[in-house]
Amino acid sequence: MTREQYILATQQNSLPRTEHPQFYPVGIYGWRKRCLYFFVLLLLVTMIVNLAMTVWILKVMNFTVDSPLVLQSDRNVTVNARNHMGQLTGQLTVGADAVEAQCKRFEVRASGGGKVLFSADEDEIVIGADRLKVTGTEGAVFGHSVETPHIRAEPSQDLKLESPTRSLVMEAPRGVQVNAAAGDLKATCRKELHLQSTEGEIFLNADTIRLGNLPVGSFSSSSSPSSSAPRQTIYELCVCPNGKLYLSPAGAGSTCQSSSNICLWS
Repeated sequence: MTREQYILATQQNSLPRTEHPQFYPVGIYGWRKRCLYFFVLLLLVTMIVNLAMTVWILKVMNFTVDSPLVLQSDRNVTVNARNHMGQLTGQLTVGADAVEAQCKRFEVRASGGGKVLFSADEDEIVIGADRLKVTGTEGAVFGHSVETPHIRAEPSQDLKLESPTRSLVMEAPRGVQVNAAAGDLKATCRKELHLQSTEGEIFLNADTIRLGNLPVGSFSSSSSPSSSAPRQTIYELCVCPNGKLYLSPAGAGSTCQSSSNICLWS
C-alpha cells in the first residue's frame, strides 16, 4: 500500500456517521406558487362567468323543455342549410315584410300522419288538403287554365263563375254537365246566347217550355180580321228562314205565311 492510499483510507474511517438520513423538501415556492394560485383562481372565475352567461341566454330566449324555441332579431332571422361541401342548399328568411324560402322543393305536412298539405317546386304547386277554401271577397283569380274534376259551393251558398271583362269557357272532350238538383238553372247574357251542336241535336225535355218576349207577327191588311173579332189568345209558333222565332195569331190554318213580314225586320 502506498502512502497516498493509506492516508485516504485513514481519512474515510475518521468521518462521522449519522444514524438517520437527511430529507430535502421538493415543491413550488415563492413567486411560482403565487402565479399558480392566480391562474387557478382566474380559471374558476371564467367558469362561473360562462355558466352565468349560459343561464342568462336560456332565460332570455325562453328556452325550456315545455316551451318552444324563440328567435328574435331587430331586422330578420335567417336559417341556412348547407351540404358537406359547404354549398348553400336551402334558406329560410323571416323579415318584417315577408317570409322567403329558397329551396328546390317546399313542403308543408300535417302533424298527424305526415300528409303533404302543400308542396311547391319549379314545375307545379300541389295542394293536398281535403278542401280548399278561399274567403276573400274577390274570390280566386287564375291567370291561365284550371283543371279540376269537381267544383262545389258550400251548403246553402251559391256557386258563381264570372269573367267580368272577357269570356268564360268550359271545355271537355266527353261533355259538360250542369245540374241543379233542387233549384233553377239560369243563363243570362247581355247580347246573344248561342246553343250550337255541330254533329248532334239540341234536346229540350220539360213539362213546359216557355219562350218569353217573342215578337208577334200581324196579318197583312188584306187578310186582317175585323175590329169586332174576339181577343186573340192562341198563337202559332213560326220560324223565319234565318232561325228567328215569332208568334202569329192562330187561325183555321197556318198563319205564319200571312205574318211573315216580321222576318224582314230581323
